Amino acid sequence: MRISIVNPVFNEERIISATLVGLERWKPDEVIVVDGGSTDRTREIAQSLGVTLIYSSRDRGRQMNHGARQATGDVLLFLHADTRLPESAFDDIHAALADPRCVGGRFDVKMDGKSWMLGMVGAMISQRSRITKVSTGDQAIFVRREVFEKMGGYPDIPLMEDIALSRTLKRMGRVACLRSQVVTSARRWEIGGVWRTIFKMWGLKLLYLLGMSPSELSRHYDDAR
Repeated sequence: MRISIVNPVFNEERIISATLVGLERWKPDEVIVVDGGSTDRTREIAQSLGVTLIYSSRDRGRQMNHGARQATGDVLLFLHADTRLPESAFDDIHAALADPRCVGGRFDVKMDGKSWMLGMVGAMISQRSRITKVSTGDQAIFVRREVFEKMGGYPDIPLMEDIALSRTLKRMGRVACLRSQVVTSARRWEIGGVWRTIFKMWGLKLLYLLGMSPSELSRHYDDAR
């Protein structure tokens, strides 16, 4: 079972090197970096590290779909530039997908900040997604390639593409909620304030579920870097 990692990026020169070098320990079958028009050194750094670098318009869903079309693996693992996998990541994915009923899954998540509140945020995100089987992109979503293609990939929307994909994925079969944790950047929470960001993110998700268009919601979303 070959795993292709798809890594959508935009102006991530500060962290892209650590992210890509950190993947070498797993010897992934394929790493595809999809740049959304970076104006910093992101492309230069990615090229120097020998990964497959391709280009797309700046839209995370489109970037991930473009990367998936170029991928050759049996499993697609969508990894944000500011998220690090646990040591057991590939073993856990292989174990989950040994069950033919399992179509994909995600990891629990831990924030890398120092505030105790960030630990609570990670636990809340993990528990919510365990109950609902709906995941955020920070949780390193993985999916069988043939299932992803059958679904039509990520929807072409500017925000909530991860929520929309998850809601479709759970209708396709069993979704694995792995206990192992990815570690993701707390920069959005630290810049915006933890409580303020909690209310904002939950508010945006609620408005999406109530029918507000992702285009309208994207006007209120700050993509912190």
